[in-house]
Amino acid sequence: MRNFWKEFAVVILAFLVNACDIGEDEVNYHFVTLQVLEVDMPEAFRLNETYEVGVTVLEPNDCTHFDGFNISSEALTVRQVVPIGTELDDQVCAEVISRNETSFEFTCLYSEPYLFRFWTGENEEGVPQYLEIEVPVIP
Repeated sequence: MRNFWKEFAVVILAFLVNACDIGEDEVNYHFVTLQVLEVDMPEAFRLNETYEVGVTVLEPNDCTHFDGFNISSEALTVRQVVPIGTELDDQVCAEVISRNETSFEFTCLYSEPYLFRFWTGENEEGVPQYLEIEVPVIP
């Protein structure tokens, strides 16, 4: 019985050593910000209700794909919305500009009007530009 456990331990150890090799450790993509082209926003919110906010983003080439949103609070009812994409590295990318219609859910938690700032790119000086939309909250 003692030989069985020794052989079993050797087999398990060999399996673990070989099973942990996942190949190359290099990442073959990086994250990029995507421009907002259009926003489909409700005209008003009601407290404690959830809304779907439609956003059209620009994908600048066929190696870049929408991945999600980075939504940050700049103040109690101010939200900065930046679409994030993944761009493949070491690929030959066709300059095919495409529009991706996507959305996110938003829950109204405060009774004050909300200001959304959607990232639309940078100007010639590299200063971020935003599409600002204020949405009132109905009691």
